[in-house]
Amino acid sequence: QVQLEESGGGLVQPGESLRLSCSASLYIGSGYCLAWFRQVPGQAREGISVLDNGYPTYKLSVKDRFTIFRDDAGNTLFLQMNSLQPGDTAKYYCAARIDRGGGCFLLDHQYTAWGQGTQVTVSS
Repeated sequence: QVQLEESGGGLVQPGESLRLSCSASLYIGSGYCLAWFRQVPGQAREGISVLDNGYPTYKLSVKDRFTIFRDDAGNTLFLQMNSLQPGDTAKYYCAARIDRGGGCFLLDHQYTAWGQGTQVTVSS
């Protein structure tokens, strides 16, 4: 079972950028669905981006501001977040599961590996 660990969160001002990293204990290249979720206390976990065989999909509220990508070695997943807004404040989690066909979706119950999360706070 792959183990994941996020890093890169922090406190930024509106309009600034952050890059989150998700280091994996195993190769998470082709054959895996890779995703980023976020959660605000008291609210449900929200899927924001998924990488399906190299093709990214984004939640509408982050499209054109966030970019999901993986390093060539296939051990690290990233989330580049630009033009951050106070509404992006949350704890961010990376998630992975083996792609058994049928596509990769932002359904948290489908993912079998999760990191511990990294806090992102956007405030002036």
